[in-house]
Amino acid sequence: MKKVVFLFVLLLLPIKVEAISASSAIVMDLKSDRIYYEKNIHEERLIASITKIMTCIVAIENADINEKVTVGEEVLKAYGSAIYIEIGEELSLKDLLLGLMLRSGNDAAVVIAKTVAGNMNNFANLMNAKAAEIGMNNTHFYNAHGLEEENGEGNTSTAYDMALLTKYAYQNKTFCEIFGTKKVTVKSNKKTYSWTSKNKLIHRFDYITGGKTGFTEKARRTLVTTASKDNIDLVVVTLNDPNDFQDHIALYNDVFENYTAKLVLNKDKFKIKQDDYYQDYKLYIKNDVYVPVQGDEANNLKINYVLTKVKKPNDGEQVGKAEIYLKDKKIAEEDIYIEVNKTKAKLSWWQKIIRWFQQW
Repeated sequence: MKKVVFLFVLLLLPIKVEAISASSAIVMDLKSDRIYYEKNIHEERLIASITKIMTCIVAIENADINEKVTVGEEVLKAYGSAIYIEIGEELSLKDLLLGLMLRSGNDAAVVIAKTVAGNMNNFANLMNAKAAEIGMNNTHFYNAHGLEEENGEGNTSTAYDMALLTKYAYQNKTFCEIFGTKKVTVKSNKKTYSWTSKNKLIHRFDYITGGKTGFTEKARRTLVTTASKDNIDLVVVTLNDPNDFQDHIALYNDVFENYTAKLVLNKDKFKIKQDDYYQDYKLYIKNDVYVPVQGDEANNLKINYVLTKVKKPNDGEQVGKAEIYLKDKKIAEEDIYIEVNKTKAKLSWWQKIIRWFQQW
């Protein structure tokens, strides 16, 4: 019992960010391109089972996750960590994704690949296409599970690319639900499963919102987690990190303790004062926009409104963006929409003529 308590206390001890033991590490804002900490972020490394973040989002985007899946002989090719599904078992694709992400089931990965794309090679092609779309320029996938191939090749990426991937996937509500699940009970036509997330941090810290662990002998320990506190939303990625859980908490604490979220755009009070083109319509944004700042950075924030002149906009159409800059660097943006069915005031015939000429 004393050993268990001692190990738990070790996890909670403060660690200096300078002492991060990962070969590569990054702390990135989930709602902007801002990077708060970086260490060898573009160095390509084996990534092991954090591969399954891409597996999960590709499956969600390319298949009906409520579809019933019958486990086939492809499951016999799986080895390593597993959820122990059997040939002939029937589960939903969502259940398989939960087993994939919570328990890192390699057997779930091969069944998902077969279900979504017909075989592992086709699924890997989908993964690489998505990586290119997102801008993961230093990433290559061979499979859906993250184990090295027989020829020694394995899925490779960088801390930066994996942060980009998580930021992208985080925009999907289904992904966030699965990524943030702590424990779940699943029933197939043959068994009942109870799965608990291998991400220890999600069970111990309220602000941890999700995560995926990874390990192979070649890649060593890899970890991706997300966190949200006081309107600051972050992703941390570490590669080849023997102290990954401790390092993630140290990196989160460093940002949470030194930055304060400033409300830059309020969705309930949104207004562009210098807009003449859409002055008789209501323009709106869907989300409040917070920007983490420290010291006097709040004085260096600027908002640039970029609007597209649409002659006959549809209700709810995107007509521009609000770009937030910290000094000269754009760190965030928010889409601007138009409400056509409610004008601010009825125009006189003379105003309508003037407005018509302004549009040409």
